[in-house]
Amino acid sequence: MSKSHNNNNLVVLAGNSNLQLFKEICAHLNVPEGKTLVTKFPEGETHVQIQQNIRGRDVFIVQSTCTPPNDHLMELLILIDAARRASASRITAVLPFFGYARQDRKDKPRVPITAKLVANLVTVSGADRVLAMDLHAGQIQGFFDIPVDHLYSINVLSGYFRKKKLKNLVVVTPDVGGLKMARAYAKVLGAPFAIVDKRRESDRKTQVMNIVGEVKGQNVLLVDDLISTGGSLVEAAQALKKEGALDVYAAVVHAVLADPAIERIKNSNLKELVVTNSIPIPKKRQISKIKVLSVASLLAEAIMRIHSNESVSSLFARVGVEA
Repeated sequence: MSKSHNNNNLVVLAGNSNLQLFKEICAHLNVPEGKTLVTKFPEGETHVQIQQNIRGRDVFIVQSTCTPPNDHLMELLILIDAARRASASRITAVLPFFGYARQDRKDKPRVPITAKLVANLVTVSGADRVLAMDLHAGQIQGFFDIPVDHLYSINVLSGYFRKKKLKNLVVVTPDVGGLKMARAYAKVLGAPFAIVDKRRESDRKTQVMNIVGEVKGQNVLLVDDLISTGGSLVEAAQALKKEGALDVYAAVVHAVLADPAIERIKNSNLKELVVTNSIPIPKKRQISKIKVLSVASLLAEAIMRIHSNESVSSLFARVGVEA
């Protein structure tokens, strides 16, 4: 990270969603942790106070809208409003995980496009720009009427597997929608890729149909942007083992891990699930099969580049991902 720029005008604040990641980002940037008070009134309303002078400062607000998503979203919106009313010169919403991203289109009659609604709320609350990571769909960038810098964690996750030096590796996407992501990982790791062709029966249940590509006698790396209840990933791992795959690993960016995900992973054919810390995993839900990698340095580098008006897209050049 460049050390030549003055950090005195840079302020990093956070809500309660991911305080450990916030602390790591501040440490990488070598800036003090911004002081905020984020609590609730007795009836449950969110109360926010920024406890330092930010007038004329370049403010970055780190907040993953993860469980509980509504509380953390309100914290984000109120923090942005507080920063705007405190006369910050520029406000950037840093969203390691952007909740509601799966509701990005009308796939049924009379349903909302909630990703667009949330994007509107972030904009109207006073954010000048957004820094997001591995959005569920790239086109969500267009839902915001302000500039969006979109980061990818592929270099962090693929680097971990490069160090493992797995022989006969094949990258697999658990559904056709993740084909672009699988191609990117296959390119970085120098491996072929395959597809698990599945039919989704409901929001909670999927049925694996067949596997397109050769996995017999191969070590497999399943890649996806998000794991919620774990059904798709666990079923894909089971299907791959039935087809003669050796060890099955998974690299997933956002570890939502809603019930019954932990139990499913524990009892699955997965040898290891590698995730980022875009969403914190409580200690009581941590198991030996889950490995967490930090994206603090990636986010800190992007924050410094935005603060210094430098290119963020050059962060993607070395991983073969289009910005």
